[in-house]
Amino acid sequence: MAEFTHFNEEGRAKMVDISVKEKTSRRAVAISSVLMSKAVYENITEMKNKKGDVLAVAQVAGIMGAKQTSALIPMCHPISITGVDLSFEWEPVEDEQYKLLIQAEVKTVGSTGVEMEALTAASVTALTVYDMCKAVDKGMVIGPTYLLEKSGGKSGDFKRGE
Repeated sequence: MAEFTHFNEEGRAKMVDISVKEKTSRRAVAISSVLMSKAVYENITEMKNKKGDVLAVAQVAGIMGAKQTSALIPMCHPISITGVDLSFEWEPVEDEQYKLLIQAEVKTVGSTGVEMEALTAASVTALTVYDMCKAVDKGMVIGPTYLLEKSGGKSGDFKRGE
């Protein structure tokens, strides 16, 4: 197991120095989901939400979340993101419930990865869906949220399940 890199010699928090790291093409994909009732599903798919197009707003929120990651997570470096793509997929679940699967892909060319940006994008997207639909049903469940894959950088590639 690798050592923690966000602590100095005194055991205090520090931001890792990435100035010596090579700039490479980096990509990360994160997944989240929102489990919801049929009423919320129909509210979204039939465009009945008074706040607007839920998935369009959530998609923009996820992109904004990726761009603001370093402002939210203390040890994340502000990075130049070269692309963010969010996609949605519906999955029927038993008991007249539906799951909205959210996939966030983030890319950069830089000295540090974009895993946190992808995870933040997926999370903010899910939170926005909840916020826009909570008037219909506050019982929605967000998650799990996890890194599906990442490429580039010193630590190499990662694919969940491999």
